[in-house]
Amino acid sequence: MGDLERLQLVMESMPDEDLMRRLERERGFGRDDYPVRAMWNGILAGIVFQHPSAESLLRELKRNGQLRLLCGFDKAPTSWALSRFLRKLLKMENEITAIFDQMVNELMALLPDFGKHLAIDGKKLPTHARPNKEKKADDGRRDTDADFGKKVYRGKREDGTMWEKVVSWFGYRLHLVVDSKYELPVAFNVTRASLGEAPQAHALLDNMENKHPDLLRRCKYFTADRGYDGSELICRLWDKYSIKPIIDIRNMWKDGEKTHLVEGRENVVYDYCGNVYCYCPRTAVRKEMAYGGFEQDRETLKYRCPAEHYGIDCAGKKTCPVGKAVRIPLSEDRRIFTPVARSSYKWKDLYNMRSAIERVNGRIDGVYGFENHYIRGHRKMAVRVGLALCVMLAMALGRIKDNQMENMRSLVKAV
Repeated sequence: MGDLERLQLVMESMPDEDLMRRLERERGFGRDDYPVRAMWNGILAGIVFQHPSAESLLRELKRNGQLRLLCGFDKAPTSWALSRFLRKLLKMENEITAIFDQMVNELMALLPDFGKHLAIDGKKLPTHARPNKEKKADDGRRDTDADFGKKVYRGKREDGTMWEKVVSWFGYRLHLVVDSKYELPVAFNVTRASLGEAPQAHALLDNMENKHPDLLRRCKYFTADRGYDGSELICRLWDKYSIKPIIDIRNMWKDGEKTHLVEGRENVVYDYCGNVYCYCPRTAVRKEMAYGGFEQDRETLKYRCPAEHYGIDCAGKKTCPVGKAVRIPLSEDRRIFTPVARSSYKWKDLYNMRSAIERVNGRIDGVYGFENHYIRGHRKMAVRVGLALCVMLAMALGRIKDNQMENMRSLVKAV
């Protein structure tokens, strides 16, 4: 079968029987020149073989007899028949999401550590349609559901100066949670571009709580960039699910504020990045304290005296109120002090795992065709994203069951 085996893997791994039966019930005793299952397999083929449009898929079906046979066609469908089937699929968004959720559960059963490390991000989905400035009715050319969104990136140059980049687009936003180790999606939502990332994080957690409570119990770390920074999300992850948040932080302090004094301490301060310092009571020299770990039963972070920990000289060691160590409760500042200390090497290593979701977003654009598409309307976009993510999971399941774990993330590599 050659390259067609990739499609066969997806078809065999996709738990789509309920969807097929519903579509067949709706068709009833009408004409069956192009069977429901064959049409569905054709849609999957369009994603697997990266066809940018329905017409491109139809041309392939007309010339490729092996593909028609694998899908279940006696003859290639007409453009009208394919368009009609696609319109029916738009009403099946819930069923497609159910297929996605079922495959997430299958992956949890096959991979004992699936879901231990999760990451979340928002991804722009621009549409090439014109903005509906005149508020005209939907005619297929305009996108009456889309709106404008923007994302601001900030950083510091090597010379210490700050830079800022604003990316704006017209279209939609994909909110996605993935497993950071296996680089596979576990939850998603498609919204207008203007809807922010942090509120949608709570919506995705609600979704996972309802559909995949075992996944939340399995999760140990939840990673996100600073767009999700906020005490509400951090508190929810730790207080409700015992998930350690690894979320980058924004500087929300007033201009000129460099450090804050730890409550109840005379000479211990911290900055907005979570670094903790002590001042020598005799020389007023500031030194960074050594992180000593998280004490879960007390919900405190322990920081050791640098002179005690590193063996360095300190003129005021004997009179220092710090003693050997201090404990800082998470309640000191829930944004800054988290169960994995921001100043620790472990936090940095865990945060680096967030790059997994960037690679998934790159595949969605480059491999699954969202960099250049012809999609118009929120429902079409949501269904098309759902189908792409279902194919991504089905391919992974097929590769795992076929003892090809090393290729589980590849859509294009031949079997």
